Amino acid sequence: MSRVLAILVLLVLPLGAQAAETGAHRFAFTSIEGEPLPLESFRGKTLLLVNTASRCGFTHQYADLQAVWQRYRDRGLVVLGVPSNDFGGQEPGSEAEIKEFCEVNFSVDFPLTEKAQVKGAAAHPFYRWAREELGSQAAPRWNFHKYLIGPDGALIGWFPTDMSPSSDDVTRAIEASLSGPS
Repeated sequence: MSRVLAILVLLVLPLGAQAAETGAHRFAFTSIEGEPLPLESFRGKTLLLVNTASRCGFTHQYADLQAVWQRYRDRGLVVLGVPSNDFGGQEPGSEAEIKEFCEVNFSVDFPLTEKAQVKGAAAHPFYRWAREELGSQAAPRWNFHKYLIGPDGALIGWFPTDMSPSSDDVTRAIEASLSGPS
């Protein structure tokens, strides 16, 4: 009996490893505090991943992101801010400065990553993958570009910079991907 179990485990392991290599959950960032932040840790939750900047005309969206996080986090939403200096040099500060800015000005308590590149050949692997999955029209063109990722790690869609995280389109997509009562 144990020989049969061992064979089954050997047959299933490659499938499990392969499944772990698909979707957004295979990528990792580093938290703004410098700790590993694998997207796998958000498996089973909906993830709104947004490239952010502190000196942008859209920086006010931090308030909307915080409001969406507070409204839906108990139902399984995680908002993840990815500071980036890729557009107009609008995120020049250190991680400590970015974190303090977000906390002091917008009471942000959702997770933030270290600064990352989100465009071009040097973009973070998640952003290169998202572009391959959804096409070049879905790549960030400015700060506060949003990706919605389902609980299984699949990309549900994207929302442009000028669409507020609290807009009807974004909140409808979030609600459709969440489980549990509203």
